[in-house]
Amino acid sequence: MKYTVQIVGVGGQGVLLASMVLGTAAMRSGYKVAMSEVHGMAQRGGSVISTLRFGDDVISPLESTGGADLIIGFEPVETCRNISLGNRGTFILMNLDPVYPSMVTAGFEEYPDIRQLVDSVRSLTDNIMTLDATKTAVSAGKAVAANAVMIGAAAGVKGFPLKKELLREVMLDVVPEKSRDLNSKAFEMGYDMMS
Repeated sequence: MKYTVQIVGVGGQGVLLASMVLGTAAMRSGYKVAMSEVHGMAQRGGSVISTLRFGDDVISPLESTGGADLIIGFEPVETCRNISLGNRGTFILMNLDPVYPSMVTAGFEEYPDIRQLVDSVRSLTDNIMTLDATKTAVSAGKAVAANAVMIGAAAGVKGFPLKKELLREVMLDVVPEKSRDLNSKAFEMGYDMMS
């Protein structure tokens, strides 16, 4: 068994934390794990991509184009930009909350229509679940827990090989103690969205 997860978003959304949680859970499950990250200008809101591969015989942290089993998109445009990482059978979790680039916030450019972004992903695969992860995190207590919502949703993806309770346990080991209740609640809310 081999399983590849591509996690995409922008700096500050918790992409690297999510990949660390999933990778640690995979190791605790007894799988071989390989990870790769690209996060050049991430601190300034730039693109972040993390590849996580785990299974019985994983050597390289890189996956060929179209080889992802799961794409977790923390940001809508980044999800679309990286859709080639998957194929028609890839399951896609897509957060609908945009992070506006500086040129958009300054009024020089327009952010694409969210419905058009979702439609463009749906034209490639029906295996998509859209989430308002940030709004859900706010209802759990704080927007910063949106990555916990996304991790919880990943645990609920049909056929995802890592157990829900292990993912939750690893996540709670990683986050600061004062944030554990918030992240636990956000995780459960994300998981429940998948049922």
